[in-house]
Amino acid sequence: MHRFLLTPRWWGINLFVVLAVPFCLFMGSWQLGRFEDRVDSHREATAPRPAAESPAAPLESLLPVDKETSGRTASVSGTYADQFLVPERKLDGKSGYYVLTLLRTDAGKAVPVVRGWLPGTASGKGPAAPAGRVTVTGALQASESSTSRGVHAVGGLPAGQLGVIAAASLVNLVPYELYDAWLTVPVASGGLTPVPAVAPAGTGLDLKAFQNLGYTGEWFVFAAFVVFMWVRLYRREAEALRDAESGLVGGPDAGAPAGGSAVPDAASGADAAAAPDAASGADAPAAAAGVPDAAGGAGGIAGAGADAVPGGGAVRG
Repeated sequence: MHRFLLTPRWWGINLFVVLAVPFCLFMGSWQLGRFEDRVDSHREATAPRPAAESPAAPLESLLPVDKETSGRTASVSGTYADQFLVPERKLDGKSGYYVLTLLRTDAGKAVPVVRGWLPGTASGKGPAAPAGRVTVTGALQASESSTSRGVHAVGGLPAGQLGVIAAASLVNLVPYELYDAWLTVPVASGGLTPVPAVAPAGTGLDLKAFQNLGYTGEWFVFAAFVVFMWVRLYRREAEALRDAESGLVGGPDAGAPAGGSAVPDAASGADAAAAPDAASGADAPAAAAGVPDAAGGAGGIAGAGADAVPGGGAVRG
């Protein structure tokens, strides 16, 4: 009954299933792995790092910023220069602003340093930075993207305010070169609240991370659907074959009219004319007594020779 599985049609179906199911499972596992990697990297980036485990490294040695160096502790020396306020920044659910000061190094380039956060609306110039030569140690952060910061990213802010912490936003505001990164210090002064480091781009639990999780479910559903359709096609084919075999088991009697007598078999040699006429009730030999033959018409009388008529007369053919 299962020989239909060896037909060319079913060879194609089986080959598709054998290739499609492992592919769907592989893609689902790969998407799940991407989601788990984002969760792990987010956990590592946001977890506090003791000083013994993350010693400060020179700023130059950690550039350019990537997933490995983002959040690392960097150390740089120089003097504070221009200062800006970064409005509309939230911390612990409260709205406020960052105080950002550029630190000019001995090489003449400057790195933005977020010295802390203050609640309320950005106004004035913020607390003054320490004077003289200082050594700043803080968490290294990648430059922000203008597409992620909303309406004030492209301008429209008062002088002395900055919408996006990035070298591209500062290049037209200061007359010196800038590092494409920034630092946030773990200990703030002047009434400022330290700003914690953020996870590297592409590693947080953002919309893209949950898209990976959604794609995982879709691929596994596709694999289950392929198996379901194969089972459904197989059962339908098997049931059709069983129905066909059941029709052959009934034999020739399956088509005979209910309650009717058996039709004489032509191979038996029986004369059909010898069968009783159910409509007239007369026996077949009555045809020899002068009943006209339907095939011969009126000539049947002459063919019979002389038939007896009432009164003893005879009619000649």
